[in-house]
Amino acid sequence: MLNDRIKITTGDITAFTGDAIVNAANTKLLGGGGVDGAIHAAAGSQLLEACRALGGCREGASKITPGFDLPSRHVIHTVGPYWEGGDHDESTVLASCYQSSLELAARHDVRSIAFPAISCGVYGYPIDAASEVAIRTTIDFLRSNDIPGEVTFICFDDTTYDAYVRAMKNQS
Repeated sequence: MLNDRIKITTGDITAFTGDAIVNAANTKLLGGGGVDGAIHAAAGSQLLEACRALGGCREGASKITPGFDLPSRHVIHTVGPYWEGGDHDESTVLASCYQSSLELAARHDVRSIAFPAISCGVYGYPIDAASEVAIRTTIDFLRSNDIPGEVTFICFDDTTYDAYVRAMKNQS
Protein backbone atom coordinates (compact mmCIF):
# COMPACT_ATOMS: atom_id res chain seq x y z
CA MET A 1 0.00 0.00 0.00
CA LEU A 2 2.80 2.45 0.84
CA ASN A 3 4.56 1.59 -2.40
CA ASP A 4 1.48 2.89 -4.25
CA ARG A 5 1.92 6.28 -2.57
CA ILE A 6 5.62 6.73 -3.45
CA LYS A 7 6.83 7.37 -6.97
CA ILE A 8 10.37 7.79 -8.27
CA THR A 9 11.06 9.46 -11.61
CA THR A 10 13.58 11.59 -13.44
CA GLY A 11 12.81 15.05 -14.69
CA ASP A 12 12.45 18.72 -13.90
CA ILE A 13 10.89 19.36 -10.49
CA THR A 14 9.67 22.79 -11.61
CA ALA A 15 7.28 21.07 -14.06
CA PHE A 16 5.54 19.03 -11.31
CA THR A 17 1.79 19.61 -11.48
CA GLY A 18 0.85 18.44 -7.98
CA ASP A 19 0.10 20.48 -4.88
CA ALA A 20 3.68 21.24 -3.77
CA ILE A 21 7.32 20.91 -4.65
CA VAL A 22 10.11 20.98 -2.12
CA ASN A 23 12.96 23.40 -2.60
CA ALA A 24 16.43 22.42 -1.40
CA ALA A 25 17.08 25.93 -0.13
CA ASN A 26 19.79 27.74 1.77
CA THR A 27 19.22 29.31 5.20
CA LYS A 28 18.50 32.76 3.75
CA LEU A 29 15.78 31.43 1.38
CA LEU A 30 16.81 34.04 -1.17
CA GLY A 31 17.63 31.75 -4.08
CA GLY A 32 20.86 30.12 -5.07
CA GLY A 33 22.12 27.53 -7.50
CA GLY A 34 20.90 24.09 -8.51
CA VAL A 35 17.33 23.19 -7.61
CA ASP A 36 16.93 26.39 -5.58
CA GLY A 37 17.90 28.61 -8.50
CA ALA A 38 15.72 26.68 -10.94
CA ILE A 39 12.67 26.95 -8.67
CA HIS A 40 13.17 30.67 -8.08
CA ALA A 41 13.59 31.27 -11.83
CA ALA A 42 10.49 29.28 -12.74
CA ALA A 43 8.30 30.73 -9.96
CA GLY A 44 9.04 34.35 -10.81
CA SER A 45 10.06 37.33 -8.71
CA GLN A 46 7.10 37.01 -6.33
CA LEU A 47 8.72 33.93 -4.80
CA LEU A 48 11.77 35.93 -3.75
CA GLU A 49 9.54 38.54 -2.11
CA ALA A 50 7.56 35.85 -0.26
CA CYS A 51 10.80 34.23 0.92
CA ARG A 52 12.17 37.56 2.17
CA ALA A 53 9.10 37.85 4.41
CA LEU A 54 9.86 34.45 6.00
CA GLY A 55 13.11 35.64 7.57
CA GLY A 56 15.20 32.62 6.64
CA CYS A 57 15.06 29.02 7.77
CA ARG A 58 17.31 26.86 9.93
CA GLU A 59 18.82 23.53 8.83
CA GLY A 60 16.34 20.68 9.06
CA ALA A 61 13.31 22.99 9.18
CA SER A 62 10.78 23.85 6.47
CA LYS A 63 8.66 26.85 5.47
CA ILE A 64 5.94 27.22 2.85
CA THR A 65 5.10 29.81 0.20
CA PRO A 66 2.73 29.94 -2.76
CA GLY A 67 4.05 28.48 -6.02
CA PHE A 68 3.35 31.67 -8.00
CA ASP A 69 4.24 30.95 -11.67
CA LEU A 70 4.95 27.26 -11.01
CA PRO A 71 2.33 24.63 -11.87
CA SER A 72 2.39 23.50 -8.22
CA ARG A 73 0.27 25.38 -5.69
CA HIS A 74 3.00 25.62 -3.04
CA VAL A 75 6.75 25.55 -2.55
CA ILE A 76 8.01 24.03 0.67
CA HIS A 77 11.50 25.29 1.37
CA THR A 78 13.82 23.15 3.47
CA VAL A 79 17.48 23.52 4.37
CA GLY A 80 19.55 20.38 4.23
CA PRO A 81 22.91 19.74 5.84
CA TYR A 82 26.32 20.10 4.28
CA TRP A 83 28.07 16.72 4.15
CA GLU A 84 31.00 16.73 6.57
CA GLY A 85 31.88 13.05 6.44
CA GLY A 86 28.83 11.71 8.26
CA ASP A 87 29.96 12.32 11.83
CA HIS A 88 28.17 15.63 12.37
CA ASP A 89 24.53 14.51 12.65
CA GLU A 90 23.97 14.98 8.92
CA SER A 91 21.53 12.06 8.68
CA THR A 92 19.43 13.43 11.56
CA VAL A 93 19.25 16.88 9.96
CA LEU A 94 18.45 15.41 6.54
CA ALA A 95 15.68 13.24 8.02
CA SER A 96 14.30 16.36 9.70
CA CYS A 97 14.11 18.07 6.28
CA TYR A 98 11.84 15.34 4.97
CA GLN A 99 9.86 15.02 8.21
CA SER A 100 9.25 18.77 8.59
CA SER A 101 8.34 19.11 4.90
CA LEU A 102 5.82 16.27 5.14
CA GLU A 103 4.35 17.68 8.37
CA LEU A 104 3.96 21.10 6.75
CA ALA A 105 2.39 19.46 3.69
CA ALA A 106 -0.15 17.65 5.88
CA ARG A 107 -1.04 20.86 7.74
CA HIS A 108 -1.70 22.62 4.41
CA ASP A 109 -3.69 19.74 2.90
CA VAL A 110 -1.03 19.03 0.29
CA ARG A 111 -2.19 15.79 -1.31
CA SER A 112 0.73 15.42 -3.73
CA ILE A 113 4.29 16.55 -3.16
CA ALA A 114 7.58 16.22 -5.04
CA PHE A 115 11.04 16.17 -3.50
CA PRO A 116 14.45 16.69 -5.09
CA ALA A 117 17.52 14.90 -3.73
CA ILE A 118 18.03 17.29 -0.80
CA SER A 119 21.68 18.13 -0.01
CA CYS A 120 23.04 15.97 -2.85
CA GLY A 121 24.21 18.83 -5.07
CA VAL A 122 26.72 21.42 -3.88
CA TYR A 123 26.10 20.36 -0.25
CA GLY A 124 27.90 17.11 -1.13
CA TYR A 125 25.72 14.51 0.59
CA PRO A 126 26.40 11.07 -0.98
CA ILE A 127 23.36 10.05 -3.00
CA ASP A 128 23.19 6.46 -1.74
CA ALA A 129 23.12 7.54 1.91
CA ALA A 130 20.76 10.47 1.23
CA SER A 131 18.25 8.36 -0.69
CA GLU A 132 18.12 5.83 2.18
CA VAL A 133 17.30 8.64 4.63
CA ALA A 134 14.71 10.14 2.25
CA ILE A 135 12.87 6.89 1.60
CA ARG A 136 13.00 5.64 5.21
CA THR A 137 11.74 8.96 6.64
CA THR A 138 8.98 9.21 4.05
CA ILE A 139 7.77 5.65 4.61
CA ASP A 140 7.76 6.17 8.38
CA PHE A 141 5.69 9.34 7.97
CA LEU A 142 3.21 7.81 5.52
CA ARG A 143 2.60 4.82 7.80
CA SER A 144 0.72 7.06 10.22
CA ASN A 145 -0.52 9.86 7.93
CA ASP A 146 -2.99 9.87 5.06
CA ILE A 147 -1.80 13.24 3.76
CA PRO A 148 0.06 13.59 1.51
CA GLY A 149 -1.49 10.80 -0.49
CA GLU A 150 1.32 10.77 -3.04
CA VAL A 151 5.04 11.52 -2.68
CA THR A 152 7.20 11.76 -5.79
CA PHE A 153 10.98 11.83 -5.76
CA ILE A 154 12.05 13.67 -8.90
CA CYS A 155 15.62 12.75 -9.71
CA PHE A 156 17.89 14.94 -11.80
CA ASP A 157 19.69 12.06 -13.52
CA ASP A 158 19.81 8.27 -13.87
CA THR A 159 22.42 7.84 -11.13
CA THR A 160 20.15 9.57 -8.63
CA TYR A 161 17.12 7.63 -9.89
CA ASP A 162 18.96 4.32 -9.48
CA ALA A 163 19.94 5.22 -5.91
CA TYR A 164 16.32 6.01 -4.99
CA VAL A 165 15.06 2.78 -6.57
CA ARG A 166 17.67 0.80 -4.57
CA ALA A 167 16.67 2.62 -1.38
CA MET A 168 13.02 1.82 -2.01
CA LYS A 169 13.82 -1.86 -2.55
CA ASN A 170 15.86 -1.87 0.68
CA GLN A 171 12.81 -0.66 2.60
CA SER A 172 10.42 -3.22 1.12
